Amino acid sequence: MPNNGVTISLSDEDPEDPSSRMRPRFRRKRKNSGVRSRPGFTRRTVAKLLKLCLALVLLLVACLQIYGAIKIGDGEIRSPPPARKPDHVATQSSKDKPLGNLNKLDPTTRVVGGVRERCLKLLPPDELELLKIPNPMDSRSPLKELMYAMENNGASKEGTFNLSMVYLEGSRFNLFSGNQTLEQRDQEFKVTEKAKVHCGFYSEIGGFRISDEDKSYMKTCEVVVSTCAFGGGDDLYQPIGMSETSLQKVCYVAFWDEITLATQEAQGTKIDERHFIGKWRVIIVRDLPFRDQRLNGKVPKMLPHRLFPNARYSIWVDSKSQFRRDPLGVLEALLWRSNHELAISEHGARSSVYDEAKAVVKKNKATPAEVEVQLAQYRHDGLPEDKKFNGKKALAEASIIVREHTPVTNLFMCLWFNEVVRFTSRDQLSFPYILWRLKGLTRINMFPVCTRKDLVNSIGHIRKAKPLTS
Repeated sequence: MPNNGVTISLSDEDPEDPSSRMRPRFRRKRKNSGVRSRPGFTRRTVAKLLKLCLALVLLLVACLQIYGAIKIGDGEIRSPPPARKPDHVATQSSKDKPLGNLNKLDPTTRVVGGVRERCLKLLPPDELELLKIPNPMDSRSPLKELMYAMENNGASKEGTFNLSMVYLEGSRFNLFSGNQTLEQRDQEFKVTEKAKVHCGFYSEIGGFRISDEDKSYMKTCEVVVSTCAFGGGDDLYQPIGMSETSLQKVCYVAFWDEITLATQEAQGTKIDERHFIGKWRVIIVRDLPFRDQRLNGKVPKMLPHRLFPNARYSIWVDSKSQFRRDPLGVLEALLWRSNHELAISEHGARSSVYDEAKAVVKKNKATPAEVEVQLAQYRHDGLPEDKKFNGKKALAEASIIVREHTPVTNLFMCLWFNEVVRFTSRDQLSFPYILWRLKGLTRINMFPVCTRKDLVNSIGHIRKAKPLTS
């Protein structure tokens, strides 16, 4: 049956309308969908960035806290160096080690009671320029006069120095040190009004020979800063940070032997016609008395009162460091202000001589047999294992020694020198024994490690010293 109905289009478009045929087939597609959704995308991106920034900030804070804990350690931290070109340079050309600490003048600080303060409290610069060396004061010690043991029979005065012949059988004592017996050792620890002690320079042919010209210069020194390098071991670092007043009143003296002289000349370092390198007056020592170069170094370190007979004050600085403070200011801060006679740095790692002995053996600084001989004698003498004597920390680091030359401090240093000759040359082992046994010296300033770090720029040893073989 034929369909006579009418077909009705459900589309709004008229197929006959040309305009409808030209319309895009997919007109409902959103051509700018990205633009229409951008506000939501931006909000999500900003939120993620904020979370990332917050996480980075928290991570940075945590890193700074960890860094601060490591850096502060015992309560100290080095401030950033000043942005200035150093006025002084070190005399050195070795490339064995980087010298990152050289010529820094920035102070070392520590936290005390929640407040950061400088470890070494020096006077202001204008007051340092006005500092005067105080008049001698009567020492509180009963010891008033100290005499030194000397060869009295003149038997060896006609001979000549020979390193291989000066050693006395079974010990390191020789014609320089004299042969101190155990009985003499006990006697020399007694503090009386007049005392006599072995203190090096025992015989005229015992070694450590210095020219008459150098001796004349050394007699002019009232305050001296000294160092030494024997066996070509270390370079010479120029002192910095001193006032004009100290430049006029303080001697800077460096002791070298002929090996160091040759090593430095090979590097291009020359001593001028006045015997100076920069501010250091270089004194060449001939006929060193000991094969052990560390022991030779104890002579200028411990016996400056024998080398500088008219000096009233001395500051010893190990050759591995650069002295960077005003000498008179250091004397004022560590001795004069607090009425001390001797100032020396505490040991940073240990407090007991017996703990130090274990460390010396572990680091191969001495043989177990050598150390045991020393400790056996100290135990026999009654040295306790205390970590403090008379309120002072028992162990010293001893790379810086600041002192007034009085009879009792001179006696202390002589006794200390005799111990490093008798036993090992590790002076940290013998210092507690002298501090404990010598009852006459009480005005000792055992300053903290951070003060030592403020006094010097630590460079470290450049090369190993060459031992004497003949």
